[in-house]
Amino acid sequence: MQRFAALAAAVPLAYALRPAAARSKPLTKRHLGTLMDLLGGGGGELIAPEKALPGRKEAMPNIEGSKHFVLGTDQVKVPEGHKVAVFANGCFWGSEKGIWRFPYGIYSTAVGYCAGFTPNPTYNEACSGMTGHTEGVRVVYDPEQISFADILRWFWEAHDPTSGMGQGNDRGTQYRSGFYYFDDDQKRLIEASKEFYEKKLGRPITTEVAAASDYDQYGGVWYFAEQYHQQYLAKPGARPYCSAQPQGIDLAPFAEWCPADLQEKYAPKLPDVFWDREKPRRGCSVVNSPNEPVVL
Repeated sequence: MQRFAALAAAVPLAYALRPAAARSKPLTKRHLGTLMDLLGGGGGELIAPEKALPGRKEAMPNIEGSKHFVLGTDQVKVPEGHKVAVFANGCFWGSEKGIWRFPYGIYSTAVGYCAGFTPNPTYNEACSGMTGHTEGVRVVYDPEQISFADILRWFWEAHDPTSGMGQGNDRGTQYRSGFYYFDDDQKRLIEASKEFYEKKLGRPITTEVAAASDYDQYGGVWYFAEQYHQQYLAKPGARPYCSAQPQGIDLAPFAEWCPADLQEKYAPKLPDVFWDREKPRRGCSVVNSPNEPVVL
């Protein structure tokens, strides 16, 4: 708690030292990352649950009933017939944008904190490395229009899943790669694609794979981030920051990695023309892409 008290004192100081014109804006990830380096937070070893910050009972304000900045849909609601995917693959700003730009099938996306031990954490707390959370994305999708396999492919190709506790310049447990499944089909698809992609990359994948239910004892696998982080890259004045490290290696072909009994149900729905034009490329090209969903 002493280290977190130091962080709490340092954050207002960081605001005070910024130019007057910038003081009305939230601290960027780069500012907070520098503070963590100075204070020793956000390291490479996951905190033990019993040492995590206590958190709070109150949910993040201004999220319930809010609308997606680009899609205009409810950020919390899961309509009937829709499913949820939760994953983490580096800075959540770019990770979210890549998915909301899918041409169809995505009802909503949101950024937040997943797979940690502190209930209802704040951004500063998650960045401290003292909650156990990693920056993540929650996707609400229509399985009749988009396949979980399409989301998986984007997930793997949009970052370096072999980079351990961090992604690019963002280091610490709060940037670890992970995918958290809600049913047995998701589990099998994640594990099968992971094994296949690992062989293609030629080095061990460090991505965390776990059941969402493993985190029920901590209040759940997912907590929404602050409203200003939601669809951040589409908002006026956003800084086009992304630390993801796409490796330029495709996951496809689907039939080679998907279990035979799941191939018909989870056949990809995004055509080759989408991947040829929009697939993740080195340099995290998604940050400079248009904000609107792709039109095929």
